Amino acid sequence: MCGRYVINAEPDDLAGYFGVDHVMTERLEPSYNVAPTDPVYAVAEHRGSRQLGSFRWGLIPHWSADRKGPLNINARAETVATKPAFRNSVRRKRCLLPATGFFEWGHTGVGKRPYFVRMADDSPMAFAGIWAAWRDPETGEWIWSAAIITTAASEGLSPIHTRMPVILEPDHWDLWLDRDIRSAGAVEPLLGPLADSKLTWYPVSRQVNSVRNNLPTNISPLSRLESIESLDA
Repeated sequence: MCGRYVINAEPDDLAGYFGVDHVMTERLEPSYNVAPTDPVYAVAEHRGSRQLGSFRWGLIPHWSADRKGPLNINARAETVATKPAFRNSVRRKRCLLPATGFFEWGHTGVGKRPYFVRMADDSPMAFAGIWAAWRDPETGEWIWSAAIITTAASEGLSPIHTRMPVILEPDHWDLWLDRDIRSAGAVEPLLGPLADSKLTWYPVSRQVNSVRNNLPTNISPLSRLESIESLDA
């Protein structure tokens, strides 16, 4: 599962990194504690153009009667092609969700400890995502929303959690975003865990447990925060 992540990059920087043709969103404030229903950056193809937009995190299927159903922040790689909420999107509406890194909680001797996971080279992550467009039947408002696809955790991360986001490498982006490819089977080989050698992770402060704490120190290694944490114990 991926329930919190970080994105603190500027849209122009993301556009350059992901080869975006058009930026279709206003700047989002950097977030060190992205939570479900927050607006997040997304890269998707539209009429042959690669675009950077913003979607609601938590997919609302196009057939939903309202927005009060399950949050659908994650879609399991093993069932994304068959679950009614996701099967249309994985065939026709795939996207990349840029991230600086993500949080995961692992058990320790004194309860759960959050860890921050990022790319070893500090480049942006590209979560494999799916999206949907839903129109509110009462207001007529269109809402674009997305879910992160998850897979079994890599060997190194598995002691922390059994799941992790699917993180796509640059040479897989074109295939994933190609809307002419409408077979879930064609993209299924991309939905495995990223190699541990491409990642780094470390424990961080429990302050990230609360979504109200949207602070740069959320991603500081614990060793730099131990004196602060001792005051909160």
